[in-house]
Amino acid sequence: MKLLEHEAKAILRDRGVPVPPTGGVIREARQLSGALKRAGRGPWVLKAQVLAGGRGKAGGVKLAKTPAAAKAAAQAILGMTLISPQTGPKGVLVREVLVDQATDIGREIYFSIVLDRKEGRPAIIASSEGGVEIERLAHERPEAILREPIDPIRGVEDYQARRIGFALGLTPEQIGPFVKLVKLVARVFIENDANLVEVNPLVVTKKGELIALDAKMSTDDNALFRHPDQAKREDLEATALDKEAKKVGINYIELDGNIGCLVNGAGLAMATMDTVSLAGGRPANFLDVGGGATADQVTRAFQILLKDKAVKAVLVNIFGGIMKCTTIAEGVITATKRTGMKLPLIVRLEGTQVEEGKALLAKSGLPMIQADSLWDAAQKAVASVKSLPAENGHAKRGNK
Repeated sequence: MKLLEHEAKAILRDRGVPVPPTGGVIREARQLSGALKRAGRGPWVLKAQVLAGGRGKAGGVKLAKTPAAAKAAAQAILGMTLISPQTGPKGVLVREVLVDQATDIGREIYFSIVLDRKEGRPAIIASSEGGVEIERLAHERPEAILREPIDPIRGVEDYQARRIGFALGLTPEQIGPFVKLVKLVARVFIENDANLVEVNPLVVTKKGELIALDAKMSTDDNALFRHPDQAKREDLEATALDKEAKKVGINYIELDGNIGCLVNGAGLAMATMDTVSLAGGRPANFLDVGGGATADQVTRAFQILLKDKAVKAVLVNIFGGIMKCTTIAEGVITATKRTGMKLPLIVRLEGTQVEEGKALLAKSGLPMIQADSLWDAAQKAVASVKSLPAENGHAKRGNK
């Protein structure tokens, strides 16, 4: 789960990491006066709270030297549609603004702790060039990136933090506070089951103090049972269909294609999407009904798929292991009848009771295309979309 900047900074603050004095989050311009008082004397920085980078260039971060300027900034940011490379052309609506006291910046550093999946352990990633797009820097100037692995049991050793600090060009007086900060951030990473804690920029003020000016944090959804406060939090990236699917126990993620995929098992779902793409199509979603899905869940999955007006064909790819192919066939038949689906329906079954399942589909008399393999199913799905009239064969998510 991704956390907003103010949420990540609150966690860092509670652990003793220095962050700017804050007035908190406002949702209406009339709340600004109280926020400015809580933040302390100006100038202030007003920052759009959205799950996307590039906010400054998109007009979502503004410096205000007077209360009047702060009011104008709040009115400009609240309710705006922020568009950046990370949001896509549709952008995201800004509902909250963080009000912080401005920091007297001397220099900026990039610092983060990430989960190195290849090594199976956390790692420090740092650079003396803070405030930049770290991915671009890593591509263009990889030598500017510092990396230090962390033992998940022992944690960050002092010598490791000192080595990073000196490599970043910190003074001897700044090394002690930096070591403390690194170990605190590492503790936040472990305690919150994070896969990313990023401070960009980590600022060295003109007085030589270290302050986490901005923060980004992402945690493991599978560990939410250990973090009830996060588990109760609304998933800001989830669409209405995502939330509906979650309620019925279906793993669903909306994509930008037009071939709806209904699959059991995450690995098979990924393979199905890859095969659709290889056949020249575009998957409209990731949908995993799970290994033990019932006929009712299959029906609900169909209903969710068909609410996406961008879907122009549905591909069902099921491997019957725990779940029998007859169960899926019954679910497909029930769903088709209940929804009155008119879209092309391609069904590929394999596994337990596959012949019985195929027989049920054939006897139903419903219009559907059966496939003998995943590749055959993907090709038939792509062909069915291409055969539609031009205005129907293209996804139009904006019209949902």
